[in-house]
Amino acid sequence: MLQPLPEFVGTASPRPDPAAQARVEMFIVEQYAAGRSLRQLPELTDRSFSAVRNILTRHGVHRRGAGAEALRQAGA
Repeated sequence: MLQPLPEFVGTASPRPDPAAQARVEMFIVEQYAAGRSLRQLPELTDRSFSAVRNILTRHGVHRRGAGAEALRQAGA
């Protein structure tokens, strides 16, 4: 289990500080684009799974499908 990064601990609230929220959102978008798992991001940012999904949606990030990429057959 991952621990929240120190800069994000305690920043989740119904009315978050706009600067802190912007940092969280930038981190989530960048890390997801770099390949970080949708399951890891809530743990690292001290946010709920649905909050992370909503942030990705708000930024127009298309989520990857569940599971690993299908293997390609040799010679295909």
